[in-house]
Formats: sequence, structure tokens, C-alpha cells
Amino acid sequence: MKVLVAVKRVPDYQSVIRIKSDGSGVETANLKMSMNPFDEIAVEAAVQLKEQGKVTEIVVVSMGNDSAQETLRAALAMGADRAILMKTDAVVWPLQAANCLKTLVTEENPSLVILGKQAIDTDNNQVGQMLAGLLNWPQATFASKLACRDDGISVTREMDGGLETLLLKLPAVITTDLRLNEPRYLSLPNIMKAKSKPLTVRDAVLSGTSKLNCLSLALPPKRRAGVKLESVDELVKRLKEEARVIS
Repeated sequence: MKVLVAVKRVPDYQSVIRIKSDGSGVETANLKMSMNPFDEIAVEAAVQLKEQGKVTEIVVVSMGNDSAQETLRAALAMGADRAILMKTDAVVWPLQAANCLKTLVTEENPSLVILGKQAIDTDNNQVGQMLAGLLNWPQATFASKLACRDDGISVTREMDGGLETLLLKLPAVITTDLRLNEPRYLSLPNIMKAKSKPLTVRDAVLSGTSKLNCLSLALPPKRRAGVKLESVDELVKRLKEEARVIS
């Protein structure tokens, strides 16, 4: 079966984020960018399924400017077979991304679409669910375990109260959680091989205008230093008189 994996180029999780002076966005000059960590897990999941003989082709797709090709090459180095860049310089909001992916799914006809559960830059956690709704496909979110079966794919997902196991009939959409796997290290030979794998660039068609608009960004306030108290009575007193969280 064919698997389509969506990946996104985001600020590296170890980078120090700076907000633009006008609060309109993140300062990207000299900012290290990398593949969204949840999307790395999605690519690794697809590669593992291919190594098990369950998948015949892995196609990775990303939306963004030319710089996103670097992210796609990383996915190819992990083991994907080919890549597609839906090129755009615009900010792509969740519903626009889902509609764009729906068009690509119709063209590529994959049996399975895997996405990270959320991107660490916007934390929307929406694209996978929206895509499944637009396609009218079964979905499983926050996957922590995958297993292919003759009658579909078994997905163990994390819930507030524990774990839930679902059996999805293909085609289906899955979003990955952190505990699904640990992405592999990119070896130099695989990085070199990825340079020769096909990467197609096409213009992204973003349907309609987004109903979301970022008004401003701001860093969270710095936390005050903690205070060591001598007794429980003193703690209760401060909670009553200073924090005013108990009466």
C-alpha cells in the first residue's frame, strides 16, 4: 500500500525563540529550522511499516517556500521514496492545509495518511482531524502503537483515562503521538542518497481565505523566584493573604 506523510518545517525545539518588535510573529533571521518532531515520528512510523513489508511506497509532502525542500530531503533520508513541495509564501492555516492535502490525496490515492498530531510552532492540533472529515475517512489521533492487519490497521491511542485500541478500515488518517517511536538517526550515506530521490515542486492552491488571523505574539511572563517557607501555617497564610486562592 501507499502511505502519504505530511511534514512541516518549524523552528527547532532547542532554539531560543525571539518575537518581532511589532509582535507580528517570530523572528526567523538566523533561527535554526527543522522538521516538526511529531512529523518525524510520522515518517518513522511509515518507514517501519515499509520495513515490515506492509508498505510499498512512502510519499512525503510539505507546504511552504523553497526552504521546506530541506525538510523534505530529511524525510527522504529517513527512508521516504519521493517528496512533493506544495509551494507557497503565505501562512497556511489548518483548514487551508487540510483542503490542500485533500486535493493531493485525491491525486495520489494513498491507503493511509499519517501526520504528526500537532506542529510545535502553532500547536493547533487540527489538520489531521479536518483532513479525515473532508475525506470522510476513519481516523485515529494520538497514536502510540500501530499494527497492520488483514482487515485494516490497529491503532492504540492515548486518552485521558488510559489507552484505547481501534481497528481502522483503510483508507484512513492517523496522527502520531510522542510515544509511538523514536525517529532514526540520519546517516551520511542516507543523506547523500536522498539528494537523488525525486522531489516535485508545485504551486499550492489554498482554497478561500482563512477565518483565523494572528493579532499578536508575546513571550510568557518570566516566573518569579520561589520562596522557601518555614511551616505549613505560613504557606496557608500566604495562599490566603497574598495569592488569594483559598479563603
